[in-house]
Amino acid sequence: MRGDSWGSKSINGWLTRMKQKGTTNARTAAVFLLAITLLGLTLGATSCADKQTLGAAASPSSTVPDTREPIGLSGEAGKEHRVVMLQHLETVQAIVAALANEDYALAQGLTEAHLGFFTHRQAMLRQKPEDFPPAYHDLAMAHHEAAEELARVMPSRDLKQILPRLDGVLKACVACHLAYKLHSTNN
Repeated sequence: MRGDSWGSKSINGWLTRMKQKGTTNARTAAVFLLAITLLGLTLGATSCADKQTLGAAASPSSTVPDTREPIGLSGEAGKEHRVVMLQHLETVQAIVAALANEDYALAQGLTEAHLGFFTHRQAMLRQKPEDFPPAYHDLAMAHHEAAEELARVMPSRDLKQILPRLDGVLKACVACHLAYKLHSTNN
């Protein structure tokens, strides 16, 4: 990997070396690739942050116009919403870790408790729904429904069923982050 940037060549090299050592299997490879994807999403999430904090060393995406719709939230509401988004990201990481450890019950519990409709109902109690556009609510509902579908297949312990549902959760996250950004107001 020396001299390589992290890309498909490096990942394929890692998988080849692991296979030569006899330490890889389909589950390990799938979880590794999922972890790399989550790392990319985590690093890409900085594009959702305030552009002033990124400085001049911005990613190539900084040359693309930002067409996301701003959601104007007061300072405190904006902070609360950011906390919720970070909790979602941490939960997805914990779900991947549980899957890597084949702890399907933990993965299911995390999904139900932190990403499903229970979480949506809790957020609605703390936030004002009228502060968000209707299309945002639709995307949030799609995210929570995808999480519920993921939780439903966890007991199968079948990664061929679980990983596509986890992908659905991540797609719902990405769709929302591509459509909206926070715009703090000083209310």
